[in-house]
Amino acid sequence: MAALAVSAAALTGITACTTAGSAASAPSGQGTQASQATQSGPGTQSARQAGSIIPAHSALHWHSCAGQLAQEGVPDCAMLSVPVNYADPGGRHLSLALDMIPATAPRSQQQGIMLVNPGGPGGDGLPLAAEVAQGLSSGVAADYDIVGFDPRGVGSSVPELSCDPGFFSGVRPNYIPADPAAEQVLINRAKMYAADCQQKSGWLLPYMTTQDVARDMDSIRAAFGVSQLNYYAFSYGTYIGQVYATLFPSRVRRMVLDSTVDPTAVWYTDNIGQDYAFQGRMEAFFAWVARYDGTYRLGGTAAQVQASWYRARNQVLAHPVNGIIGADEFDDTFLQGGYLDELWPGLAQALSSYLNSGQTAAMVTQYEGNGTQNENEFAVYNAVQCADVSWPRSWARWNSDTEQVFKTAPFQAWDNAWFNAACAFWPVPGPAHPPQIKGTGLPGILMLQGTLDPATPYAGAQDAHKLLPSARMVVVVGGGNHGQSLEQPSNSCVEGYLNAYLATGALPQAPGLTNATCPAVPAPTPGTSQ
Repeated sequence: MAALAVSAAALTGITACTTAGSAASAPSGQGTQASQATQSGPGTQSARQAGSIIPAHSALHWHSCAGQLAQEGVPDCAMLSVPVNYADPGGRHLSLALDMIPATAPRSQQQGIMLVNPGGPGGDGLPLAAEVAQGLSSGVAADYDIVGFDPRGVGSSVPELSCDPGFFSGVRPNYIPADPAAEQVLINRAKMYAADCQQKSGWLLPYMTTQDVARDMDSIRAAFGVSQLNYYAFSYGTYIGQVYATLFPSRVRRMVLDSTVDPTAVWYTDNIGQDYAFQGRMEAFFAWVARYDGTYRLGGTAAQVQASWYRARNQVLAHPVNGIIGADEFDDTFLQGGYLDELWPGLAQALSSYLNSGQTAAMVTQYEGNGTQNENEFAVYNAVQCADVSWPRSWARWNSDTEQVFKTAPFQAWDNAWFNAACAFWPVPGPAHPPQIKGTGLPGILMLQGTLDPATPYAGAQDAHKLLPSARMVVVVGGGNHGQSLEQPSNSCVEGYLNAYLATGALPQAPGLTNATCPAVPAPTPGTSQ
């Protein structure tokens, strides 16, 4: 599936030195190495503070963050040891990287820990703590210990999963195969990637499922010594939340699900739904560019702009820009405009400069800022989704389905197929059916959803809503961005519902599946690109 994550800066570097903070930031004493900061996993402190939501006797040893996290103002970092296999808690362990923006409100006003997740699978969760702390109203953020974490296999967690570090190096074979021989080249790439994952990390692959990640979240809760957690997540992170709520309903206090995965269609069917939704977003982009033909000179209709886009794609296919941007890299760059329309001006200007002036600098800038692939994220993405549930093992099925999609939704059809193709050959077969999401015994949940979201389409989010009877959904009418909260520019209507819920638990009360509506943030104008 095209990445199920909201954008977050890639921050690295966690070292030691103690800092003060909230009740959750008890000084750790002498240790300064990551190994000395590693603590045991589930159950170590839960009994001590049963019934309390405010950390008082955390098992975590917090240290000052370093590198980009420190520059972003994140004070506290730690590592937590958890079982690789929760059925064998005394066996091999791995380490999760955590960070925290501590609560600053008086203890009597604090509302406990809030775990945050940007999606993925494979998204780096550490940077999101600072983004959430800065994005919420200051009074609400002060009530929570906001905790980011790199899920198992991701980023600063240990081990960091990698199958083929060079997989995205150089100009890659065209996503759209010209003939059966070209298709076989891409099939072989997918087979090799799956084999490389097995060779390098076969011991870990069976334990990379969403259920494992949800149990890791509960280990984090237990290490804080609290009886419940709050959770705020985007995209794939909403599926983690749904699985966590199914496994541990009594341990959920509040939960925000922004841009929600359809749990009934993971993952093969969800991919196909994405293809059609991304086609709609690209057509919206083409129409937007046409509206500003005087600026971009790419065509005065959406069809003309689309023709210009494909002309550029064919040119970079034949002559890659600077030897690094071929057709695949071009597709990957423009795909990001489907997630966030604030990227449209920059993408349109890059396309215009390339076609109208032969200039490549803007295209390179857009590719480097938006189109490059992270192999660690790709490895975790595959490890999670391929093991979560069974996938078709016949490539003839993949080919037939993709050809059918391509007839009416060509933009993402083959790109998405190849992004997931390793699952056809994955060494760890997933179960026949995903976990059945159950909404019983849960508190009120806030869902935020755009009607034109391409990565987690609206219909699928409503399927999730039907399984969560205590949830209330705020629908952003005409919203195409993937992630409706913490937007830039901000959607004040959405932020109002978000902050009210996190402050008091208040939810919109209109009946049905659309419990409140907000207007979408206006489309950008030329010259306002990120």
